[in-house]
Amino acid sequence: MRREWFEKDYYEVLGVPKNATAAEIKKAYRKLAQKHHPDANAGDPKAEERFKEVSAAYDVLGDEEKRAAYDRVREMGAGGFGAGFPGAGGTGFEGAPGGFRYETVDIGDLSDLFGGMFGGSRGRARRPQARQRRGADLETEVRLSFDDAMSGVTIPVTLDGPAVCTTCHGSGAAPGTQPVVCATCGGAGQVAVNQGFFQMEQTCPTCSGTGRTIETPCPTCHGSGAVRRSRTVKVKVPAGVKDGARIRVAGRGEPGGPGGQAGDLYVRVRVGEHPVFGRSGDNLTVDLPVSYPEAALGANVKVPTLNGPVTLKVPAGTPSGKTFRVKGKGAPKRGGHGDLLVTVNVDVPKKLSKREKELLAELRDAETESPRAELGVS
Repeated sequence: MRREWFEKDYYEVLGVPKNATAAEIKKAYRKLAQKHHPDANAGDPKAEERFKEVSAAYDVLGDEEKRAAYDRVREMGAGGFGAGFPGAGGTGFEGAPGGFRYETVDIGDLSDLFGGMFGGSRGRARRPQARQRRGADLETEVRLSFDDAMSGVTIPVTLDGPAVCTTCHGSGAAPGTQPVVCATCGGAGQVAVNQGFFQMEQTCPTCSGTGRTIETPCPTCHGSGAVRRSRTVKVKVPAGVKDGARIRVAGRGEPGGPGGQAGDLYVRVRVGEHPVFGRSGDNLTVDLPVSYPEAALGANVKVPTLNGPVTLKVPAGTPSGKTFRVKGKGAPKRGGHGDLLVTVNVDVPKKLSKREKELLAELRDAETESPRAELGVS
């Protein structure tokens, strides 16, 4: 447990309510980090300090387990040490000399409360390990044609914002030098502070929790390990990608703190419509016009597919709206393809030649039963 957890309201630092979602917290962090980044405020120590404060807040609130522990610690602090800790097995009694109220606290209960942070050993805190700040994830959107989505494609995505410094390669140290182990915390990233009957851990004030210090900062990024610039990331879009799909590109988000892991890049894919095909899951759909004689007498007709036309047998007496399934001619998917769903639409001509009218009249006169017979009308 860190001392600053009692002193710092990280929700207030990021400007979000205590019931904020993870997405809202990340959005607030990215906005503030961009505003106060050292590259955007060269020579401004207040902005740098604010950037560190925002990063520390996100380091806690951006982690589900640490956020839960932080909330519990804050609730405990709000109740006051004298009133006992929430969940502790304490009892109080009046009548002590001077009118004071004394409380007895079950230290075992406190060990249960802080077990996750103290390693589960009563009265003994585990030695923490330094944690490098992970970079924020990025999300962008790309638009693809239907044909590109079906065949798969590699596309360039241009990003403007923080990127790994090419001078120090993200270390934050000047070329020819390296970050060194922090002399204050010995590389642990935290220092111990005695608080009554138990020991607390707080972020090392010298290295800000990284366990390393930079003696000679990089002249390009001033020790941050990142600079603002435009960069291009090649994103491989798999064949058959669906509209709205989210592709993760590991390690291509914003860079972390010096020596820290980069975030991930998430690419949302938007697929344009096709003039012929529709899509239903892994299946493609197509409306197929057929003439009245083809539907009535049956016929072999050509059907378009992604790989060229195929022949479909339309049985005699096929009604309009009937759907046929052509196996393996749908959208690409893992292990194969979906199917092509062909819906027949009987085409009724609006213009007829004299001969066509004569033939249809003969057909009408030759009918032995009205199609409306089941309705009781002729």
